[in-house]
Amino acid sequence: MTSAYYTGEERSKRIFAIVGASSGNLVEWFDFYVYAFCAIYFAPAFFPSDDPTVQLLNTAGVFAAGFLMRPIGGWIFGRLADRHGRKNSLMISVLMMCAGSLMIACLPTYASIGTWAPALLLLARLIQGLSVGGEYGTTATYMSEVALRGQRGFFASFQYVTLIGGQLLAVLVVVILQQLLSEDELRAWGWRIPFVVGAIAALISLMLRRSLHETSSAETRKDKDAGSVKGLFRHHTAAFITVLGYTAGGSLIFYTFTTYMQKYLVNTAGMTAKNASYVMTGALFLFMVLQPFFGMLSDRIGRRNSMLLFGALGTLFTVPLLMALKTVSSPFMAFVLVSLALCIVSFYTSISGLVKAEMFPPQVRALGVGLAYAVANAMFGGSAEYVALGLKTLGMENTFYWYVTAMMAIAFLFSLRLPKQAAYLHHDD
Repeated sequence: MTSAYYTGEERSKRIFAIVGASSGNLVEWFDFYVYAFCAIYFAPAFFPSDDPTVQLLNTAGVFAAGFLMRPIGGWIFGRLADRHGRKNSLMISVLMMCAGSLMIACLPTYASIGTWAPALLLLARLIQGLSVGGEYGTTATYMSEVALRGQRGFFASFQYVTLIGGQLLAVLVVVILQQLLSEDELRAWGWRIPFVVGAIAALISLMLRRSLHETSSAETRKDKDAGSVKGLFRHHTAAFITVLGYTAGGSLIFYTFTTYMQKYLVNTAGMTAKNASYVMTGALFLFMVLQPFFGMLSDRIGRRNSMLLFGALGTLFTVPLLMALKTVSSPFMAFVLVSLALCIVSFYTSISGLVKAEMFPPQVRALGVGLAYAVANAMFGGSAEYVALGLKTLGMENTFYWYVTAMMAIAFLFSLRLPKQAAYLHHDD
């Protein structure tokens, strides 16, 4: 049954639901990345030190703490979504992100309250980490359940459109502020503005999410296994391990060619920071635009085939692409190479949430998706930059390329375990 069978009113409702769910996703990721992009300006206010590197290391440590909270967020919000409804979980997660952003925007500095300042900054990031950890699984679940039949891949791809869009918007806001304010103004108070913008956007998203209709049924919410870790592992351990297996490789290669790539172009290829920023902004914009097309492709060739292509192409081309980028001198050539890598990644990202959601029944779907993603992401995605830089300092940079390749081969092997037709979500929920 295809989307042609829907009435005009039902199509409109479902499309609005996709917009409402994905708007919060955009806000969540905008708020999460604004911290990374503004750290250079607010680091001295919270971590006074004569060494700027020490300040940035401290802010990076707080950023990493946000990653470590994701598995806890995946568990808490997965349980909440499966037991009390997707809508409630979506509203609470965006409200928490709003609270975290507003807290950072209003925080007194070290000069005002001493060590309480970095402690409260850490608390705000832990709240945001919980929120993002819960957002992925619930959004993926909701969007997969509300998407039009026959077009699930296309509609589910908007989860990563908004994820990447949030990252790009964070860069854009910081760039605009850099044009409007002086360096001293940015360090004194200007860095607070993006966090205020994020908090206001979160409130707008909350209003949109309030009007969403619930996709889970009262029957599944009352199931004794609903949102239960015991229920998840008693009946769906194989599905959980499969999702964990290909998400580990997916998270690692995603962070390698997105957040780490800008540093790689500067530190390894010797490109100027300005040119590297231009290259990555262009490549990320293209990556965002490509998601719906790769989502549509999965509707044609099947989710399993898209995942197998992702694993196979990633295994074959990661080393050649990173080796070529190592010696690239032309910004245009760097853009082409990074874009080729992101095309491979798009086979995964466009259907990332959907292919996970199709593995679990409704009573443990949000928990299964959210927890598997958060664990793999914290272990392999969040550590990508540290592993890459650590191996580089040891003079073993090429080892990182083979590490990513090995994880892509593992993703391919786990993708072979995917059923040819999804056990769940292949008919309307």
